[in-house]
Amino acid sequence: MGDTKSVAIITGASQGVGRATAIRLARDFLAIVLVARDKEDLENTAVEGRPFGAETMALALDLRQPQSAKSIIEGALERFGRIDALLNIAGAVPQINLFQMTDPQWDDGIALKFHGARRLTIEAWDALKASNGSVVFMSRSAAFAPKPGYAAVAAISAAINALAKAFAEQGIKDGVQVSSVSPGAVMTGRRQSFFEKWVPAHNLTVEEAIKKFPEQAGITRLGKPEEIADLMAYLVSPAARRMTGSSVRMDGGEIKSI
Repeated sequence: MGDTKSVAIITGASQGVGRATAIRLARDFLAIVLVARDKEDLENTAVEGRPFGAETMALALDLRQPQSAKSIIEGALERFGRIDALLNIAGAVPQINLFQMTDPQWDDGIALKFHGARRLTIEAWDALKASNGSVVFMSRSAAFAPKPGYAAVAAISAAINALAKAFAEQGIKDGVQVSSVSPGAVMTGRRQSFFEKWVPAHNLTVEEAIKKFPEQAGITRLGKPEEIADLMAYLVSPAARRMTGSSVRMDGGEIKSI
């Protein structure tokens, strides 16, 4: 593939926001590199993206493993010759009470969501400098949840936003645009599973819980993965170059403070 081609890497591309983002970026990029642990789900994402014309590459790798970052970047460069955008979406933090979350559970959440994204961004940095590319980190909303069950989510999300700021500072010098997104409550398969586990103790059906949660959060509805994907696509577009260092919330008005 020649130097005029544009290439995006999307992690967590097998499901949820990552999958929706990969399909959305297939409309804007000539090639997309899809990363997640589940090969079958990755291939399904690739199939859905192909009608838009993007060439796809699926890499079933675990970003908790330090060597995965190098493998992804080397694979992308070997096949496509450049990297123009990196979207760090992979990873979820257990929704467990702060006082019950074990050290291994903390370590697992940080290994994928924080260190996986950090290592991959560092490995991609030289290629992103060469293309004046863009990076997006995705944290998680901690407001829309029972407390203190989301304390770990809040802590790791704050760390991710701070990490994005640090990369953005270097990006100003190197010509790499960096931003982060906190998407609020989005109706994904993972959230569906959360509701299914949560409702028995609260004498609700899943349908009732889906209605009740937005009401409690002061929003009209849960978000859609495709809505976050559209925001991601904007943040890695030329129109968003001045947004480096920005931390963007898309939460339907969930956060009321200024």
